[in-house]
Amino acid sequence: MDLRFIYAAILSILPISELRGGLIYASLNGLNPLISFFICTAANILVIFLIFFFLDKIHNLFTGIRIYKNFFDRYLERFQKKLDRFEKKYSAVGFLALTLLVALPLPIVGGAWTGCLIAWLLDLGRKRSIVAIIFGVIISGLLVSLGTLGFLRLFS
Repeated sequence: MDLRFIYAAILSILPISELRGGLIYASLNGLNPLISFFICTAANILVIFLIFFFLDKIHNLFTGIRIYKNFFDRYLERFQKKLDRFEKKYSAVGFLALTLLVALPLPIVGGAWTGCLIAWLLDLGRKRSIVAIIFGVIISGLLVSLGTLGFLRLFS
């Protein structure tokens, strides 16, 4: 396997770049768009299960560590404001809103990491949340792939 596919998959797992970064990296490096889409999307879907495992199991162990607790509490405080706005605007449409939030191909705003954290904080049903986040990841992957291919064609 080409090492560039592995780099694209790693970028798809990271919280800042996520799927968008992996797909853009793959496109800019001339990798097959279809294979890149499947590898990057699968890597980003895999991270959903890792995040929920961390939040459900390991997070409770780390809250006893002062540095971790302070960092998480500060992050949660900032995130709570965004969460309150999200909940007020989209509580009627529930899981569709979660799908759309994850599907937004914008850095930090959407993505699997944000979707998992929102689902966990709002204590949404786990199975339905996972399905909503997976659909959001697939939609985001399609949007980024199509956008990147169209953008690259403009310059070729």
